[in-house]
Amino acid sequence: MRKDGFNFMTDKIPTIVVVDDSATSISVYQFSIEPLAANFIGFKSSDEALPYLKEHQPDLLFLDIIMPGMDGLSLLKLLRTLPLHQETQVIMVTSKNYAQDRSVAKEFGAVDFLIKPLRFKEIRELVCKYVKVNPK
Repeated sequence: MRKDGFNFMTDKIPTIVVVDDSATSISVYQFSIEPLAANFIGFKSSDEALPYLKEHQPDLLFLDIIMPGMDGLSLLKLLRTLPLHQETQVIMVTSKNYAQDRSVAKEFGAVDFLIKPLRFKEIRELVCKYVKVNPK
């Protein structure tokens, strides 16, 4: 075991994936997660994220609902058809707090909902709530 408490035999560094069409939002996630021992991957569209997600299961996935092309709810629906993503923890993100979006997201197994504007502390708290992660 290392001095920081990380045990290579039992612990793995979690991977947090964000799909959001805003480069600014992706940066906010990245800076929020930076103090944590986690891998961060950001994609600017569902189409960009899909090849990665077909091959990898992140420990936590943030999906923006409102995006050009395939929106976050459609991507979540598609991911739930893939065996790899039956249990993936997904947090839906939006600037519009619509009850219908919450209902659909819950139906597809989203574990939480994040309302923009994004805040560093709130993102970090959600990551810590759903993923076993240590500070760097």
